[in-house]
Amino acid sequence: MSLCIPLRFLRPGASCFQSIARKFSADKDEKPRVLITGGLGQLGSGLARIMRQRYGSQNVLLSDIIQPTPQILSEGPFVYADVLDLKHLNSIIVNNRINWVIHFSALLSAVAEDYPQKALDVNLNGFHNIAEVCINHKLRLFSPSTIGAFGPESPKDKCPDVTIMRPKTMYGITKIHMELLGEYYHTKYNLDYRSLRFPGVIGADTAPGGGTTDYAVHIFHDVARKGQYECFLRKDTRLPMIYIQDCLESVVKFMEQPQDNLKLRTYNVTATSFTPDELVNEMKKHFPNMEVIYKPDKRQDIADTWPQVMDDSRARADWGWNHTYDLPELTKVMVDKITEQINNEKQTK
Repeated sequence: MSLCIPLRFLRPGASCFQSIARKFSADKDEKPRVLITGGLGQLGSGLARIMRQRYGSQNVLLSDIIQPTPQILSEGPFVYADVLDLKHLNSIIVNNRINWVIHFSALLSAVAEDYPQKALDVNLNGFHNIAEVCINHKLRLFSPSTIGAFGPESPKDKCPDVTIMRPKTMYGITKIHMELLGEYYHTKYNLDYRSLRFPGVIGADTAPGGGTTDYAVHIFHDVARKGQYECFLRKDTRLPMIYIQDCLESVVKFMEQPQDNLKLRTYNVTATSFTPDELVNEMKKHFPNMEVIYKPDKRQDIADTWPQVMDDSRARADWGWNHTYDLPELTKVMVDKITEQINNEKQTK
């Protein structure tokens, strides 16, 4: 039986992979070669498009465990990658000369509550494997955190980056684990670990992944198609939100920062905060006859533990984060995009 020892425990010079990875990652003129895990979720394909425009289509490798569409395959390289398979992850990194990893693979808040053991496996062990690979090969690692990492003891208004964090959901617990382990690995092994705590992410092109803020995406689709929506949160539930384009651009800007610019390893980023009722009032400028019924379910209990407004002033000060879309702009672009989608669907029938 062979014994597999993590490369970081070998004596210096014992691993050619380490020296190659160190040289490659240290070359500032070299465009990054990026692996995106969980790439067929809400964020992955959009981020791949942005990064391929900046770094070259062959330098961004999208991955997931489900089959991609022909459209996804036509846009750039794709590979099957199970984050629970450490050996396969290592082979992907080495064979493709990866030096940045964007780790999106995770079960989100509502889904994780339905499948807590699966969430533990994917969210914890998947991150452990990704972190191990990134340490071994001296890679830059981004793994997003979430508003769900906060808990009822956290401040509701202008919740800062560093505060009391006692999440009450499996998703939040796994993300706190990730944040702390990433910071530990940064201190212990000099892992270039980076994370952003996202609020609810709103976009028209990809389906949300089972989160508590998903109402703010579903409502646009249902109202545009049926004229009505049944909301699973109370009308006065205020939560932080961000339009997907702002979200993706925050990742790119953050990843391109020199380490000296970063005073934290995990930052809050946000754009706006609103209630379902405020969103409905804005949408009525476009759909004056729309109807919304409020039937709070178990996701309301999750939302009640989260901050209503996040403070992202440190991200804005340290590395120049800024958003573009507030509620009116967000609403207009969502209405325009979904209306276009519906018109295209009608033409293809």
